[in-house]
Amino acid sequence: MVNNKTFFLLTLWFCAIFVVAQEERTDSTLLQRATHGLEYGTEMSATLSDGDHAPFWLTSNRYGLSSVERNSAYLRAGIFRDASRDDAYRWRLGYGADFVLAANFTSTFVVQQLYADLQYRALELSVGSKERPMELKNNRLSSGSQTLGINSRPVPQVRVGIPEWTNVPLTRGWLQVKGHIGYGMMTDDKWQHDFTHRQSRYADHALYHSKAGYLRIANEDYDYPLSLEAGLEMAAQFGGTTWRPMNGVMTEMRNETGAKAFWHAFIPGGSDSYEKDAEFNNVEGNQLGSWMLRVNYDRRYWRLSVYADQFFEDHSGMFHLDYDGYGTGTEWNKKKTRRYLFYGLKDIMLGAELNLKQGTWVRDIVAEYVYTKYQSGPIYHDHNPNISDHIGGNDNYYNHLIYPGWQHWGQVMGNPLYRSPIYNNDGRIEVENNRFMAFHLGISGRPIPQLDYRFLGTWQEGFGSYDRPFTKSRRQLSLMAEAHYAFDTRMLQGWSVGMAFGYDHGTIVGDNFGAQFTIRKSGLLTK
Repeated sequence: MVNNKTFFLLTLWFCAIFVVAQEERTDSTLLQRATHGLEYGTEMSATLSDGDHAPFWLTSNRYGLSSVERNSAYLRAGIFRDASRDDAYRWRLGYGADFVLAANFTSTFVVQQLYADLQYRALELSVGSKERPMELKNNRLSSGSQTLGINSRPVPQVRVGIPEWTNVPLTRGWLQVKGHIGYGMMTDDKWQHDFTHRQSRYADHALYHSKAGYLRIANEDYDYPLSLEAGLEMAAQFGGTTWRPMNGVMTEMRNETGAKAFWHAFIPGGSDSYEKDAEFNNVEGNQLGSWMLRVNYDRRYWRLSVYADQFFEDHSGMFHLDYDGYGTGTEWNKKKTRRYLFYGLKDIMLGAELNLKQGTWVRDIVAEYVYTKYQSGPIYHDHNPNISDHIGGNDNYYNHLIYPGWQHWGQVMGNPLYRSPIYNNDGRIEVENNRFMAFHLGISGRPIPQLDYRFLGTWQEGFGSYDRPFTKSRRQLSLMAEAHYAFDTRMLQGWSVGMAFGYDHGTIVGDNFGAQFTIRKSGLLTK
């Protein structure tokens, strides 16, 4: 449901659009153009499965519009206007409304998207809930980004940024940038209450923050095949009221929500409410992020890219070092020497993508390797009067001591290979398998113009977490084959049908087999 704050922000936003429209003095005003190029989309989908759950790749990386239940279905309808319709103007307007009726989902009625975008030249202000693709990865074939992924429902937010690559002045077109800063609020309070029965950790009205910046070294005006893209993605959960069991009693914690809390989400700092009187403490909220790098080699008939996504949960994981030069005795808490503890670069996603530009049966191939077993080592120790050494290990990816972790509506907001809490049967919102090694393969093609397909295959070996390790490693094989056919006859213009088959074998998400059927109709409402 749309909360009061989101409704208020949308109202202010449309008022701002009206004001801007009165100032627009081009061939037509912004409001006159607001209905030009309006598109609609409808979709019906059903999933039928045999096993413990629906197959993994029939439910993952679908912006949370999926269900792990064996059998489920939904009916979806929406209208959209892309801001690119106004590319000839300085001011550009985009918006969308996307609603879903579902069976065997976490909720029966879903506001999947409800947003408005206002752009001026390269800048964009976006308000609402919107499906936003991953950066620097193939969204159809990759296993997923480790920080800002496409696995969970969108978070309603106010977001300012540069959405497309934009030339940096004085670089002669060789350097481009894009990025964003956003603040929002999680919408899964009721689901958390139902899932935990209010007997394990959950959070009400938790706030959300994300920011990202990307650089690209390339020049499309020259026939130079090599380009480089690099980025930093960071996110945080903060504010709200959190509940967690302490000594057998659910204890309430009211977290900061003022201006300082928003600033500490942007620049990590401060401390959580329960640590304010502690001798040392962690920064406020749940902070995490990824370093990203991609190198592309582009030729006339093919393009090869290699990339990396290195995840971190704290500053020591971000920079691979931590301070460890404290004194002894009465000086146990004073910084005395230039001594640091270095952490190895072990946890990382490495990938390669090959695009055959004129390929038919095979157009794109993606291969990825994901390793998350290190997490700065198994030991976390804050220095004390007896042991002055500080060791910042046991990063416990996607989990947090206060917040329910990096998830929304039970699905992790990053890479789905970190097993989402919605799979848990003990009422705990926790990623129980965050130490793993995985190999992933994705292939797609278009044998004929009307037919496209993709294949995903993943093998994973999981070890649980440092806090709750599996007694022995668990393995999982997950496969999916999916195809869509778009009719090109006048009578069926805009109609398409899809079918997907998924198969799982292993002990991480279980043995599952199922099929998914989809019918879509889309087109222009106004030209």
